Amino acid sequence: GASASRAATVTAGVAGADGRGVAQAPRAESATMALTSPRRIMAKQSTMPRQRARAIGGWAQVLARVAVRSGLVGHANPKALAVGAQQLLKGRAGLSAIFRLRGISDADRPALVHAGTVRTYGEVDARIDRLATGLLRFGLKPRDSAALLLWNRPEFFEVESAMARIGASAVSLSWRSTAAELEYLLNHAGVRAVFFESALWPTLEEALRVCPNIPRDRCIALGDNVIGTRAYESLLDVTPGPMPEADEGAVVIYTSGTTGRPKGAVRRFGSAQVLGFMSFLDRSPLTRWDRHLCVCPLYHSTALGFAGMTLMTGGAVHIERDFDAARFLQTVQREAITTTALVPTMLHRLMALDPAVLDASPTPSLRTILCGGAALPPALCERVLQRFGPVLYNFYGATETGLVTVATPDDLAAVPGTIGRPLHGVEIRLLDEGGLPVAPGEVGELYARNVMLVEGYHADDAATQASLREGFFSVGDLATVDPAGRYQIVGRRRDMVISGGVNIYPAEVEDAIESHPDVAQVAVIGVPDPEWGERLRAFVVLRAGASPDTTPEALRAWCRKRLSGPKAPREWVMVPSLPSNPTGKVLKRELRAWDGEVVTL
Repeated sequence: GASASRAATVTAGVAGADGRGVAQAPRAESATMALTSPRRIMAKQSTMPRQRARAIGGWAQVLARVAVRSGLVGHANPKALAVGAQQLLKGRAGLSAIFRLRGISDADRPALVHAGTVRTYGEVDARIDRLATGLLRFGLKPRDSAALLLWNRPEFFEVESAMARIGASAVSLSWRSTAAELEYLLNHAGVRAVFFESALWPTLEEALRVCPNIPRDRCIALGDNVIGTRAYESLLDVTPGPMPEADEGAVVIYTSGTTGRPKGAVRRFGSAQVLGFMSFLDRSPLTRWDRHLCVCPLYHSTALGFAGMTLMTGGAVHIERDFDAARFLQTVQREAITTTALVPTMLHRLMALDPAVLDASPTPSLRTILCGGAALPPALCERVLQRFGPVLYNFYGATETGLVTVATPDDLAAVPGTIGRPLHGVEIRLLDEGGLPVAPGEVGELYARNVMLVEGYHADDAATQASLREGFFSVGDLATVDPAGRYQIVGRRRDMVISGGVNIYPAEVEDAIESHPDVAQVAVIGVPDPEWGERLRAFVVLRAGASPDTTPEALRAWCRKRLSGPKAPREWVMVPSLPSNPTGKVLKRELRAWDGEVVTL
């Protein structure tokens, strides 16, 4: 509880001297008391016990509410509780610990469902034990690291958990990466082995030609056998043995890299992560009876985080390799899915389905859609609420910060697109370019401090320090807050356009254009202008069946009725789709390189 309220500056985890793994990073606390008078020091010290007591009391109330509402109360197993206490004392609270506890208390309950196969908690925990033993015999040691180049599949959870169980780090990589991208990521992360899909071997093999520290026999194939590599299931063909006495390994998740090289965010799962998850469960209706549909890529924190919450409460995770809108609806119906996590791009695709398809696919079991990963346009938010009912929860967070805010269906009905209010234990500051708080209603860069902040960026202390202000972390998002305490993202610092000395936030312009009934999706960027400095260019995707009268001229007229002059784009590009990464963020760097037809008005 005290750690939740302590102001700490978090520094990056870096590899050891031998380049292996991710070492524990120190935490440096602010030392302003040395600059204050003795009287102020005494006053501050006298309030610290009361502050700690309030913090502990607050977290106790959160935990009690979650335990009752999620169904954890009444299903506690004494042996599991004892093991859980031991795990927490050792700083272990990740997937490995979850499967260990559930393997004791809920051995026969479904844990992972994939391609018609159901694995119970007891089965998964036993497989993790065997895999961990196999990895030790394979030569991996505490503080080593291995990369996961995998599709969505149950083995993803097994590898993450087994690596943690032996005190090694799991590095999640996008299976969509090119050979050049993999070369950088594998070398930067300093991995000693790679778990990979056999279908991806040609790309991985090309990357390994410039990765001398990863020989072919250190690669573990899932799927078909690949000559010279190790078959995954062969690692499980062992009798479980003792585990090393080591700290639980970290998880390293590389950021989207929408503006440059991806950065590896280092996250460990101790008691602080449990509190972070509990603060979200306190504001969302997840329970042990849930059937959660996982369609976002597991190498990203959105999918892994909400799957982990489901497993923490004792629910079942249904795993799909990827997202297809029609198949998604069919799966929700067939499996009576209750919860899912989607990014806005997926919601766009759902709402772009033929209305007849949507009408023929009722989803009465679905009571929670968790949305995040990118900005939720207000118009899209309203369409989703109208179609699916009050089931949408829009959260804000990042790989680096964990979960920061959440908007409930009531919040979204009042302010479509809002990211809602801070979770328990979260502090937010909106700061100007000089680091000073902005006035109410003004735009500021969003900095957050909570118990879920990552240790930092792997092997990139400069990037870590550039993102921190007094222990508050920012990923560059700009926001406002309304009198009710609801936050709204207005854009990203790097995307702000300055035209004729006026600051223009593309998100505001995008929201106005997307409110047009014929517009499915839009992205707005700034391009150089010799007179104004920058001018706006809009890339527009029209909905199927859009009127032929929806032209750039008509859309500009639509904007002029809703926005002041400088905010109405002068340049328009009609495209069939927008380039985006797997988490739904539009790749504006690709739009800036556009060399096709542009309509100038």
